[in-house]
Amino acid sequence: MENRKRCGWTGTDPLMIEYHDREWGTPVHDDRKHFEFLVLEAAQAGLSWSIVLKKREGYRHAFSDFDPEKVARYTEKRIEKLTRDPAIIRNRLKIEAAVRNAREFLAVQQEFGTFDAIIIGTGQAGPSLASRFSAAGMRVAIIERHKFGGTCVNTGCIPTKTLVASAYAAHIARRGADYGFVIDGNVRLDMKRVKARKDGVAGRSNRGVEEWLRGLTNCTVIQGHARFESSRSVRVNDEVLEAGKIFINVGGRASVPSMPGIHDVPFLTNSSMMDVDFVPDHLIVVGGSYVGLEFAQMYRRFGSAVTVVEMGARLIGREDEDVSESVREILEAEGIHIRLNAKCVSMAMRGKEIVTGISCEEGAPEVPGTHLLLAVGRIPNTQDLGLDRAGIVTDERGYIVVDDELRTSVPGIWALGDCNGRGAFTHTSYNDYEIVADNLLNGDHRRVSDRIQTYALYIDPPLGRCGMTDTDIRKSGRRALVAKYPMGRVSRAVEKGETQGFIKIAVDAETKQILGAAILGTGGDEVIHVLLDVMYAKAPYTTVQRAMHIHPTVAEYLPTILSKLESFT
Repeated sequence: MENRKRCGWTGTDPLMIEYHDREWGTPVHDDRKHFEFLVLEAAQAGLSWSIVLKKREGYRHAFSDFDPEKVARYTEKRIEKLTRDPAIIRNRLKIEAAVRNAREFLAVQQEFGTFDAIIIGTGQAGPSLASRFSAAGMRVAIIERHKFGGTCVNTGCIPTKTLVASAYAAHIARRGADYGFVIDGNVRLDMKRVKARKDGVAGRSNRGVEEWLRGLTNCTVIQGHARFESSRSVRVNDEVLEAGKIFINVGGRASVPSMPGIHDVPFLTNSSMMDVDFVPDHLIVVGGSYVGLEFAQMYRRFGSAVTVVEMGARLIGREDEDVSESVREILEAEGIHIRLNAKCVSMAMRGKEIVTGISCEEGAPEVPGTHLLLAVGRIPNTQDLGLDRAGIVTDERGYIVVDDELRTSVPGIWALGDCNGRGAFTHTSYNDYEIVADNLLNGDHRRVSDRIQTYALYIDPPLGRCGMTDTDIRKSGRRALVAKYPMGRVSRAVEKGETQGFIKIAVDAETKQILGAAILGTGGDEVIHVLLDVMYAKAPYTTVQRAMHIHPTVAEYLPTILSKLESFT
């Protein structure tokens, strides 16, 4: 510290040195701190800054800890008293100016706030919203307490799909003989290099988000934990920020259920799986839905024995039964053990093994393994935001209640992304941003209810889904037509040697509009958008049926399939 370079004006005065090292040139966002410097710098007129610093604590006591609301109420009697206070600079004009400035400060604060907008969280909605607002000339503060980019960038889509790609490469290498080549010896996996590749891809995205935000005009990036002080103010670190508009984009995390013995054993979640740089001998996955199945297949291909434990009667229970059954067949063909109807799930350590106790209609009552992954759902990161101080209503699960335009129960506060319970995907979070930005900046009236449900399951082959399921159609009571076509009859799938799965499309018998589709097969996560876009256009299915597509592709079979529609039963 003695060799630290300082400006010449500090001299040897300890107060000046401390001010130089800790405060001078440091951005300030706290309104009370702004008012403090307004008072002190006004008091400095004609004097040295060192004199003001020596009286700083005297000013703090005399001017109510620099609370502008209290100072604004100072009477003539109080001002007269301050002119006799030796702890401050006893200049009546400067004292009166401080009181007048407090009143003007409050007026400006009331009209403009500290910022035009405060955004809490840097997931998929937050950064894009900050960029859009800053480009419109708004003063924006965006707050991040952990890693820039949220779940998708750090523990979700980007890193997991990078791992899926490595697992796919290993799988294809093992199938070399099917394609006419031979690898001498076994395909060996270097898990540390797999993880390093994943870290590199995710790291670039993480740094890219941070650099983008820090480079925005009118945007202040603050790292720390944000908590509401009121419906207009947020405390982060030791600062209180105010704005007329506040946007919550705090995402969610893995749920840890209260299963017997769960805290007596070590377990992994989708987040902690990102730190794994080895291949578990036997991975037990509790949860047979999207996250759990992706990790199950991935680690089976890395070389682990894998058992999936699902409490429901079938995997991915929200999907149609034929989709669930085909996914099960795909996974079991790779040697993954599936245990369904698992009741009374419990955990215990037995030596070095984790034993999962289950009560199933079939199979052994216990599953011993070396590692345990919990993939039984998500919960929102809303429990420590001080939402009650702002009067923000949440539901029984902790999700922030929003209307069709993503407004919370408090005017001027919006909730976007996973924390609002209106979609648990990166693309729904990004669409939340688009809705809010267009409504606020363009005077639009976009709504959450306008969007069509769509998502993918990234096992191999992937599942692309959009619109209504068979169950949804039956509940609606409408007349529908449906066609189903095996991937084994799609030439592109045959050429690639990836013929598992099928394509299924349902349409309204009267309007001819597409109601929904499931494409389980190679390219399914991409091909589904052909149908999705036609659904948004509200065009009849004949638009696709009469289109000319490129050969050889999976999409070229959509017209053929739509020519085979039959009555839905």
